Amino acid sequence: MIKNISVIGVPMDLGQTRRGVDMGPSAIRYAGIVERIERLGIAVQDEGNIQIGLGERYHTDPETNLKNLKAVAKGNESLAAKVDEVIENGRFPLVLGGDHSIAIGTLAGVAKHYQNLGVIWYDAHGDLNTADTSPSGNIHGMPLAASLGLGHEVLTSIGGYSPKIKPENIVIIGARSLDEGERELIKEKGIKVYTMHEIDRLGMTKVMEETIEYLKSKTDGIHLSLDLDGLDPHDAPGVGTPVIGGISYRESHLAMEMLAEAEVITSAEFVEVNPILDEKNKTATVAVALIGSLLGDKLL
Repeated sequence: MIKNISVIGVPMDLGQTRRGVDMGPSAIRYAGIVERIERLGIAVQDEGNIQIGLGERYHTDPETNLKNLKAVAKGNESLAAKVDEVIENGRFPLVLGGDHSIAIGTLAGVAKHYQNLGVIWYDAHGDLNTADTSPSGNIHGMPLAASLGLGHEVLTSIGGYSPKIKPENIVIIGARSLDEGERELIKEKGIKVYTMHEIDRLGMTKVMEETIEYLKSKTDGIHLSLDLDGLDPHDAPGVGTPVIGGISYRESHLAMEMLAEAEVITSAEFVEVNPILDEKNKTATVAVALIGSLLGDKLL
C-alpha cells in the first residue's frame, strides 16, 4: 500500500522537436493531480520541477545523430539524483513529463534500489532506438534502449552505472509503431511485447494478468512508464506523436486498476502531455484519472 508520494515535474522538451511538451507537468498539476492523490488518503509532497536547460533547438550533432544530447543528459542526471533521494526517504516517486527522454533519468534513479527492476512500458512506440537506428535523432525514442545499456555512452552512463534494466524484465504494452531497428532488437533480446493485435485478440484483462504474472515472480520492484500516446488519439489528443488505433480510455483504466489490485508498482512516470496540441486540457485530465486508478481510486 502506497502511503507517501513525491511528485516530480520534468519540463523536458528537448528529446523531440514539437514544442509545448515542457508544459506537461503544469497541465497535469492544473488538472488536479495533487488534490486527486490527497483524496485517496495518501500523503503527497510536490517536489517542484527539475531545471532543464535550453539546448540547441533542432540541432543535430553530425557525429552522433542526436539532438540536444548534452542538455538532455544534464536534465536526466538531475532527475536521477532527485528520484534516488525520494526513494531513499521512503517515498514513491511519481514523475510528470515532459517528453519520454526523461525515462532515462527516472530509471537511473530507481534501478539502483533494486536487483531486478521490472518495467511496464505503456506506449505506442518501443523507444528502443539508438543513434545508429533512429530515423530522427530524437532522444525521446531512445530511453528504453539507453536503460538497457545500448546507445551513446553519455545516455547509458547517466547515474554512474549501466545497464539499469534487463531485457527479460520488460513488458511493452500498446505498441503499434516500431522502427525496423527496434523490431530487430526486440527479437534479438527476447523482449515481451503486447502489440495492439494482442490487446484486441486477448483483451486487456488477459494482457494485464499475463504481464503481472510474468514480472511479479522475477522482479523486486516494477516501474510503470506510461506515455499518453499509448492511448488512442481520440481519448488523448494532446501528444506529440499520435498513432491511431490505440488503447482506449476504459481499457487503460482497467489496466491501472489491475496494477493497483496487484500492488506491484513501486514507481511511475506519465509523459508526453502537450497542452499546445490538446483540447481543453483533456489529455492532462486523462493522465490524472489514470494516476488515480493506479493508486487505488475506485467508484465504490
